[in-house]
Amino acid sequence: MGFGTGFAIYFIIWWVVLFTVLPFSAHSQADAGEVTLGTTHSAPADFRFAPIFWRTTAISAVVFSLYFLVTVVGGYTLDDLIALSPDFKS
Repeated sequence: MGFGTGFAIYFIIWWVVLFTVLPFSAHSQADAGEVTLGTTHSAPADFRFAPIFWRTTAISAVVFSLYFLVTVVGGYTLDDLIALSPDFKS
């Protein structure tokens, strides 16, 4: 795997993890009881991106490391992983 391919895969993993992690620390203005005039009640009350960024980066690094170990170190391809899955026949 080249650097460009690895970076592209990490970038995709990072975005998927970001949208997975984002709702966990979200508190709406309605939950906080302080709705700012001109905003919706569901808008974030105290949004801080730095903790979310670092949490996303750490989780993405772990997921990418597992992917790297399975594909590069282990030598498995996507076809091999599909072949290992159980065959669901009706």
